[in-house]
Amino acid sequence: MIAVGARMAAASESEPNAQSRKSRRSAFAIAIAAFAFIGAAAGGGFVAWNLRGVRFPAPPEITSQRAIVLKSADGHDLLSRGAFRLPPLAVNDVPPVVIDAVLSIEDRDFYRHGAIDLTSTLRAFAQNAEAGQIVAGGSTITQQLVKILFLTPQRTYRRKIQEAAIAFWLEHELTKNQILSSYLNNVYLGSGAIGFPAAAKLYFSKTVGALTVPEAAMLAGLIHAPSEDDPFHNLAAARRRAATVIDAMVANGKLTPQAALLAKLHPATPDRTELSPPSAGWFADWVYDRVAAATTPTSGTIRVDTTLDLHLQKLASAIVKDTLAKYGEQKHATEAALVAMRPDGAVVAMVGGRSYNDSAFNRAVQAKRQPGSAFKLFDYYAALRAGFTPDDQILDAPVDVHGWQPRNYGGRDHGEVTLAEAFADSLNDATVRLTQQVGIDDVVAAARDLGLRAPLDPDPSLALGTSDVSLLDLTSAYAAVRAGKAPVVPWGIAGLGTPNNSSYLSVGASGQPQHSLGQYQNQLIDLLRAVVLNGTGRGAALPGFAAGKTGTTQDYRDAWFVGFDDSLIVGVWVGNDDHSPMNRVVGGSLPALIWKNFMEQSNTPTVTAGAGETAPQTVASAPVLQTGSPLHGRLFDQDTTASASLMPSGECHIAACQQDYQSFRASDCTYQPYSGPREVCER
Repeated sequence: MIAVGARMAAASESEPNAQSRKSRRSAFAIAIAAFAFIGAAAGGGFVAWNLRGVRFPAPPEITSQRAIVLKSADGHDLLSRGAFRLPPLAVNDVPPVVIDAVLSIEDRDFYRHGAIDLTSTLRAFAQNAEAGQIVAGGSTITQQLVKILFLTPQRTYRRKIQEAAIAFWLEHELTKNQILSSYLNNVYLGSGAIGFPAAAKLYFSKTVGALTVPEAAMLAGLIHAPSEDDPFHNLAAARRRAATVIDAMVANGKLTPQAALLAKLHPATPDRTELSPPSAGWFADWVYDRVAAATTPTSGTIRVDTTLDLHLQKLASAIVKDTLAKYGEQKHATEAALVAMRPDGAVVAMVGGRSYNDSAFNRAVQAKRQPGSAFKLFDYYAALRAGFTPDDQILDAPVDVHGWQPRNYGGRDHGEVTLAEAFADSLNDATVRLTQQVGIDDVVAAARDLGLRAPLDPDPSLALGTSDVSLLDLTSAYAAVRAGKAPVVPWGIAGLGTPNNSSYLSVGASGQPQHSLGQYQNQLIDLLRAVVLNGTGRGAALPGFAAGKTGTTQDYRDAWFVGFDDSLIVGVWVGNDDHSPMNRVVGGSLPALIWKNFMEQSNTPTVTAGAGETAPQTVASAPVLQTGSPLHGRLFDQDTTASASLMPSGECHIAACQQDYQSFRASDCTYQPYSGPREVCER
């Protein structure tokens, strides 16, 4: 585990001195003492009972709380699980108008009272007693921060006691400015925005420092009811609440009546800036989870540059959605997934279903389904390694393996056929007979050598794809064929750094040792090309080079097409979450249609290849640094023990290149000049 990046504490303040830091046991005693007034009313035993098991956070959990900020390959902000964060600000970097608005409406005496405002607490207690239930809180900023970071929003006296106890602890350990900084950066402000920096960008396309009085009042007003007063959904309510905040600022002496009138006459109007599309959430969640698993909860702010191409992401999402809308009901196909990657494994698009807003479940990564005939790539790779050639003959006739009798699609056999014909037409009987000659253990070994990591049952039926795999895993194995070396580990993180890139680690590909496919690469590509030219994948044919394989499982429960052109490897799955059969959907129908439409519109260059020719093999890979570090190992599920920290890459100066070239791409350290091909940045 490593500590990464910048800290959120205010620069002008000194850290709490060592003498002020008490043990957790002391913290408990301080909290109990602070609740003497509650103990007098309800008994110290009642308070102590409700504080059992309470954990008092260490200061870094407040001042250096991890905030993972995701960026697309072209620098756009990405939202993970619908949440949007930006690098936090210290109080000294927040304009007075924002602080005045927040404190006037939420806690005007914040700098004058302690953890609890006794006057507000007694007033709330009286209101709750009159109502017979908890209807008012009277919470201070410190108490609210405790609830945001450590407790549930459930309104109970037990939670209020715990909240106040931890608040006393925070006031004892941190300065007022540190507490307010954390509050401003962690409070939820609607539409997924967490903290004022994110909300200013989301609602007004501004930095916090550029907010006007009406805008600051609107954001401060969202604290109370961020969903009900969300200006994107109820602008009138947001403006009414903003007017209340403006009145509170006048009452607090922070705004003149004339300035307040002017602000009300010109209320804030949100500008719906486009961040990443909702569909990017599947990719963002995938990357976020990897970074979170590789860093500590007190790592501070981590900027993550990813490989996601927003143009390709929007295109993939639209094609999946439109195809399901057009054919889904008729074909009883309710879901689909798509993964697109470069030959080095850089994932540029990831669609995990029909709608991220409806379901964040990532069917491209989390779903495990039978690949059907898309698994035959490994059967025939094993056969090639065993000495077979694509022109060798194999009998396509009924076969019995210990009572198991597979059948071809449509029930028709073809007699003696070449391996190339059996593969192109996806003949089950011929394939099972072939794998019996090769050995199912060798098929498993071939799959492992191509990088397939899914658990594989060495049963004869494995030849027809009966072991569950993920779309991402299967697509990366096909990427190994395109790259000519294996394994290809899928990756989405180009680099990690602090918000200002003062420290940067270029991550790139996994750095895992690879072996060459040698002579088998061209043979496999020829087999896959034949599927598209005259086999079951004709529906995926492109004007230029294309290669791939269809897959259909029993009763049409899953349909696949995985393949590649010159520069992209794309996998598509179509099916239903409940595993119900589709209406005769095969890999060569809807999956091939989605694949073809995506490839044709992705604007990737294609090169027409003649018979027996293959696509170019040269691919620029991202620079790799510190591949033995724990961080790099965790990002790629590798077990490593060496230490590492974010540091400038010796191979590619990411920060300088991003500043000098708008078209800069961190994944391969290149930029697009005014004319000619992309060039490597040598800053």
